[in-house]
Amino acid sequence: MLRPKIPTMPSPTGLITPPTVVEPTTVVQHDPTPARAPTASTRPTIQLTPGTALALVGAGTAVVLVVGAVLVSMLLAVAVTGASVAVCAVVIRSLISSQHRR
Repeated sequence: MLRPKIPTMPSPTGLITPPTVVEPTTVVQHDPTPARAPTASTRPTIQLTPGTALALVGAGTAVVLVVGAVLVSMLLAVAVTGASVAVCAVVIRSLISSQHRR
């Protein structure tokens, strides 16, 4: 009943073609194309002035503070929810146990 059935390899059906023989081809080497000379980049370079650096530091600090506040508020929400569920469980348990005493 619980013995596994081992599948048998089916015999091939249809026409069986013999493997084809691949003849080696000759390799023709072409003259290499001359390499292009490197061109100057057309992108403008970024000038980092002290004012720009201060703005970047301020923006980074603001992002870190906002993300931290969001994470702390989420943690606080989970903690408050857990505490309220625990209080509800204690109240329900006391109500159930007081019914059994009567």
